[in-house]
Amino acid sequence: MPLPANSDDINLLSEGNIKINVLPYYNLENSKVTAIKFKDTNKQRAVYRITSPSGEFCLKKVYFDKGELLFVYSAIEWIYRNNIYVPRILPNRDKGRFVEYEGMLFILTPWIDGSKCNYSSKNQTLYSYSNLANMHLSSKGFFPVSESTYRKGCNDLLLSINKHFESLLINSNLAFKEKDMFSKIYLNYFDKALYLASASLNALNLTDFDELSISLCHMDYVSKNLIYDKSDNLWTIDFDKCRIDYCIYDLSYSLRRALRRERSSWDINILLECLKAYEEIKPLNINEYRYLLGYLAFPQKYWKISRDYYKNIDKCNKKSFINILSKSLRDIDDQIKFVDSFNKYITNKFSIK
Repeated sequence: MPLPANSDDINLLSEGNIKINVLPYYNLENSKVTAIKFKDTNKQRAVYRITSPSGEFCLKKVYFDKGELLFVYSAIEWIYRNNIYVPRILPNRDKGRFVEYEGMLFILTPWIDGSKCNYSSKNQTLYSYSNLANMHLSSKGFFPVSESTYRKGCNDLLLSINKHFESLLINSNLAFKEKDMFSKIYLNYFDKALYLASASLNALNLTDFDELSISLCHMDYVSKNLIYDKSDNLWTIDFDKCRIDYCIYDLSYSLRRALRRERSSWDINILLECLKAYEEIKPLNINEYRYLLGYLAFPQKYWKISRDYYKNIDKCNKKSFINILSKSLRDIDDQIKFVDSFNKYITNKFSIK
């Protein structure tokens, strides 16, 4: 996949320039360079597959500074030393862990040859959550090397959901005003979306955030970053977003991605099996269950699509937004049933009166 040549920065990231100016620092100048991914955003990044007689490697241009890179390096090394499969950042010829070229930072790791986690496979899915629990458990007490930028999240989800809830109400007023096709669809499903948003707020209002466990978290633990190799070992890749955060946030983000799939369609049994796999290694308390319910209940896509639509209503592709909104609402009834079932499950599990 050749990189587009529409700016000086992008030309610097061409396969030819990478081969000449970056690979010699790894003694890989005679290798084949294949561009795999390119994002020309404010967090510009590029990924290359490097094929050489000594093996295959992944070269990545990262979008953060040296301090954050040291944090990511520390995280990967910590997890590796706890016997979890992660591709380590390889040293360059000067024993450094990155190469700097034209103000850009590059890292090299082994290329993990395999297939991404298949959520249709029960065994692969459940093992991935056992792996996440092991990662969280072994990462408690993690600290990065000196000169690292200390990344920490632990953001207030209740505050965030409150703002999103207000946004839903504001958008309903805009929908009444616009009266276009998007707005009609939005209003047709507004009561159901409001039910989910209220369920989310109710759960989070009952959550004691001081009782949520904290550790090093991956923050993008989804199928594309979970690779099963030919020996059926599970590798966790791409730690670009890792930080110290609530373990249950990391778990919640991952589960929402798995449950929203068409084949899963908010299946409570899939959720409970995944939680069982996780809890066999790292049990969750009632506040973590409430956080999970609050996170999963909110109608995220409905809120995000409507927010973007009304912000850009004069210049957006309205037909495209209508299609995206309609598609996102296909499983809203399933989500409501799921939320009600999970709420009842939590009540019974913790004997709440």
